[in-house]
Amino acid sequence: MASTPPNPYTQAGVDTAAGDLAVELMKSAVKRTHGPEVWGGVGGFAGLFDASAFLSYEKPLLATSTDGVGTKVAIAQAIDKHDTIGQDLVGMVVDDIVVVGAKPLFMTDYIACGKVFPERIADIVRGIADGCAATGTALVGGETAEHPGLLGINDYDVAGAATGVVEAAKVLGAERVRAGDVVLALASSGLHSNGYSLVRHIVAGRGIGYGDNAADFGTTWGEALLAPTRLYTSPLLRLLDTIPDAVHSLSHVTGGGIAANLARVLPQGTWVDVDRSTWSPSPVFRVLADLADLELTATEGTWNLGIGFLAVVAPDQAGAAISALAADGIHTWQVGVVADGTRPAGDFEQGAKGVDGGAVRLVGTYAETD
Repeated sequence: MASTPPNPYTQAGVDTAAGDLAVELMKSAVKRTHGPEVWGGVGGFAGLFDASAFLSYEKPLLATSTDGVGTKVAIAQAIDKHDTIGQDLVGMVVDDIVVVGAKPLFMTDYIACGKVFPERIADIVRGIADGCAATGTALVGGETAEHPGLLGINDYDVAGAATGVVEAAKVLGAERVRAGDVVLALASSGLHSNGYSLVRHIVAGRGIGYGDNAADFGTTWGEALLAPTRLYTSPLLRLLDTIPDAVHSLSHVTGGGIAANLARVLPQGTWVDVDRSTWSPSPVFRVLADLADLELTATEGTWNLGIGFLAVVAPDQAGAAISALAADGIHTWQVGVVADGTRPAGDFEQGAKGVDGGAVRLVGTYAETD
């Protein structure tokens, strides 16, 4: 009896059977994100989403965003912990959509790896699915690609894209902002998913291993640095629904830091002084800065320093917005007021990412730790 010849693709380093097993392991988690709008289930060439709800919109606009997690994945790989990276991906992608006031509808993911380890891939996707469920987003498709020879056996990267919808008349943005509007800060859960090249540089420079005990955090360094990105979409959508005229613009504080990202959602000719004394950056920022012999101010263009989102709101609604977000578990406080006219001398960030917006600087001294 002739033996079955070996699969040449397997000999080349690609294990399609492992990929199929990974899909089976993640199926139930993905299905939990599906409502009646999702057609076709898991495994199709394309995800299908019923857009009939758009008929109730006067002028529906689709919002889309794509992103990855960056070098934070290197820490997950170093300590073999992969169940939180998915939430980071959802935070980076879906939370960009709510910035314009849009409700996320669906998301797809892409995982490239050197070798498919089914349980690892399933952990990543379960994290994505959990994040999608928390933000009301259907995970309608994805791809896992094995790239032997390009990526190391334990290497992987993740990316995703999401789509949402917003009524044209309700789009948030700089054009709604007026002088006198109040700038609110929404607390971050830590580093989120930005500035990890600096984090890794600091840790490596001090000879710290990710499995080493981090006395300041009561855990290992790797676990502390993998604290997942806070998800803001659902609380912000509830805020927009319950106090519909309160929010004029939103900013997701990601790469570039607080000033640059706030400047993107302010109109030209306006400026804001963000008062550092209104908050104390989380311990993770202080510990890392101390290890690198850096002042916290030197990291302001890299890390969020405790602010994950900013909301520019009508001054008479600021208190109600703070209370609503607090009821949703997000500590929120006032950090500044929008001004116009001649701005004071000083180093302002003016626009970013190709947007010629307003101007922002951070002033004062950070509050002491509790």
